Amino acid sequence: MHKQYTSVNSADDMNVKTEKGTQPIKYRYIRKEGSSNVMFRHVPEEWMLFMTDIFTTLVEIRWRVMFLIFALSYILSWLFFGILFWVIALAHNDIKDHTNEPCMYEVRSFTAAFLFSLETQTTIGYGFRGMTENCMIAIIIVTVQDVMSCFIDTFVIGIVVAKMASARKRAQTVGFSNCAVINLHDGNLCLSWRVGDFRRHHLVEGTAQAQIVRSTVHATGKMDVTYEDLVIQQRDIVLVTPTTIIHKIEAGSPFYKMSLADLRKADFELVVSFTYTDDSTGMLHQTRTSYTPIEILWGELFQEMIRISRRHYRVDYTLFNQTAKVLVPMVSAEEYEHKKQLRLSPRHSPRASPRPSPRSQVKYHPDKLLKPPMVTVEHVNDSRPEPAVSPSQAEYQHRETLTVPNQLTSEEI
Repeated sequence: MHKQYTSVNSADDMNVKTEKGTQPIKYRYIRKEGSSNVMFRHVPEEWMLFMTDIFTTLVEIRWRVMFLIFALSYILSWLFFGILFWVIALAHNDIKDHTNEPCMYEVRSFTAAFLFSLETQTTIGYGFRGMTENCMIAIIIVTVQDVMSCFIDTFVIGIVVAKMASARKRAQTVGFSNCAVINLHDGNLCLSWRVGDFRRHHLVEGTAQAQIVRSTVHATGKMDVTYEDLVIQQRDIVLVTPTTIIHKIEAGSPFYKMSLADLRKADFELVVSFTYTDDSTGMLHQTRTSYTPIEILWGELFQEMIRISRRHYRVDYTLFNQTAKVLVPMVSAEEYEHKKQLRLSPRHSPRASPRPSPRSQVKYHPDKLLKPPMVTVEHVNDSRPEPAVSPSQAEYQHRETLTVPNQLTSEEI
């Protein structure tokens, strides 16, 4: 049966049901969405640090706070210059005496001065309020206000664009699987997890990293946080389609001596990250998440989600977090390698009794003996006269002319 895994929210599930009851679990070092679960307190000169890097501070604040600050920056600037124009009108006696030549047309009250400041900074220009040549100080203040309005507009637009193009927003479109799995890959136990890009505009390149984070609390209250890097096969990835990141569990790996029972009792956090460059903006981003031991599934395999059609490679993201059961030994990688070496080593069988050679097993068949050779002597006619021979020699030649087989007895063989 396929399992559907949903994202885990550390703020929702803070307790785990066990056989003994409800036991509190430890907070994550890195949350599932990638943010760090760390809070800084009593930072020296914290406000000074924020004001020194005001651009980064405004980019990192929330949207509602940013809108409030930007609205106040415009309203306060209008109010500030409106007060200056109202003071100029009072000094020039434009409010009380309506017969003299004013510094600013139709500015006879504080409300009119505020509206004149707003119209000047926003370049509205309704047509019946304007400057005259009677007051040089009013002309200087209008010039300063125009320059200040340019600075405010540039600052606001830059902050909004930077915040909308923030790396955090792009990082939300690159996601990790909700769980990690341990299975056999090329005959070795491997830890793997999946990463994918959910946008059509894919990434240029990326690098995958993984660390084991352990936190130890001593009796004195001291807390030690240790980090251990994992060796990843094929760290550099072009994330066109979802990819499975593989860590081979071998000698030197933190999981090498860890069986299924040890994994369930372990206390650590697997923090994985993917650093990449966006091809649309050319900006560098990083996506992070973490897995606790309960989220590392032993004997599971990610389902294939890539299909080939006639013209395209089709990716089904409904299978992104789904896994299937596979047969995996529940022992540690060290014990599995040891058993595999014993299975592949040659076995010494007991010494067998000597067997007779194949030749000695051939049965004797008299009819299959070699046939005796046949000797044939041909007569040759010669025109020369034959020499005289004795009777004994004539009898010997007569015997050679006969064709007689050389018969061999079984005793001679």
